[in-house]
Amino acid sequence: MNEKQLQQMTSKKGFIAALDQSGGSTPKALRLYGIPEDKYSTDDEMFDLVHEMRTRIIKSPSFTGEKIIGAILFEKTIERKIDDKFTADYLWEEKGIVPFLKVDKGLQPEANGVQLMKDIPTLDELLKKGIEKHIFGTKMRSVIKSANEEGIKAIVAQQFDIAKKILSYGLIPIIEPEVDIHSVDKEKCEEILKKEIFANLDKLDKDQKIMLKLTIPSVEGFYSDVIAHDNVLRVVALSGGYTRADSNKKLAKNPGLIASFSRALTEGLNVDQTQKEFDDLLEESIDGIYQASIK
Repeated sequence: MNEKQLQQMTSKKGFIAALDQSGGSTPKALRLYGIPEDKYSTDDEMFDLVHEMRTRIIKSPSFTGEKIIGAILFEKTIERKIDDKFTADYLWEEKGIVPFLKVDKGLQPEANGVQLMKDIPTLDELLKKGIEKHIFGTKMRSVIKSANEEGIKAIVAQQFDIAKKILSYGLIPIIEPEVDIHSVDKEKCEEILKKEIFANLDKLDKDQKIMLKLTIPSVEGFYSDVIAHDNVLRVVALSGGYTRADSNKKLAKNPGLIASFSRALTEGLNVDQTQKEFDDLLEESIDGIYQASIK
């Protein structure tokens, strides 16, 4: 593990950029960027376009380690290059940003009020590839729809079980059991989730460090005790469908919780903007998210 990266993820002020849209979510990301689905006809063309979008974001002057401490990438992104460097190397060597890799393969159908992750049959190969491409850690997402104790217990158990394998490779896992912001019993979901998180954290060895990516809680400061846990390197927040303004407002009321936004980060960016328009809007976005993350 890169000790300088570990130190940055442990204590540096800033937030994590989520640039990890994969096969299922890429068309929506491109559509929001101003590229409709009739502009490409194959997956290869689609991934070329999204890499161009990500490259434009990453190369933008404000996208640096000054305010962004880490970035989450998709598997195809770490295989591609920016200016003759693999993306993860470009992020760290040119921008001072710690690279993470999304490893989940999407969600199972809803059962017991949750969507577990699909099996990841190629996880070992993916982790080896991540190490080869100088990835610091990983991220994997599942979703909680309602306050079903059995379902939430299963989600957290699955996340921690896979996290232990990731830890065995010397990588830091980001565990993401997202609570749907539209859940009618969101606050109750979060209460059950926190109980299960603690039950699993307490089973880790003292040297096993993980990160958590959680929905901004309904109760302000609700995850303060999770943030303070010895086995937790950092707790980051997803935007979950909130606008950037709402995400920042809610995040700022949760000291110690930092952003890991995707849609909220790129909100308003468009393929047809001039470079100055694009850079100015991205800088405004980064500044706002940074300020909300250091409250």
